Amino acid sequence: MKAPDLTQIDDAGVHPWSGNVEPIRHAASHANLRLATIDLAKAKDRASLFAELDRALKLPPHFGHNWDALADVIEDRDWLGKQGRTLVFTGSNAWRKEHPTDWSTLEDIFSEACEFWKERHVPFWIFTA
Repeated sequence: MKAPDLTQIDDAGVHPWSGNVEPIRHAASHANLRLATIDLAKAKDRASLFAELDRALKLPPHFGHNWDALADVIEDRDWLGKQGRTLVFTGSNAWRKEHPTDWSTLEDIFSEACEFWKERHVPFWIFTA
């Protein structure tokens, strides 16, 4: 599967992905975006999901490990930085099936964050693999 052009901010959002992560990694590098991979296979429940998000995204120490805190921190310029970001969620299909309510909340938060950053002309891409 070919990665989209991550310099096209208007196309940023939550996108499904299948296959190897390398094309996304290459596209993120080309667009000068930091890339993080979140392994949902390591998340057995909501607490371990927040721990994996914290680890993979290097969230600030004040991150409260709840939905509201996640929504706040990913719309924080101090966390995001100046370039924008690309996030890849691996193992998302299994996690979605096992935790449908939490997946819906997670997807809503990241979709809103993509729109928030798009309005500010900052690339913020999410891929669910």
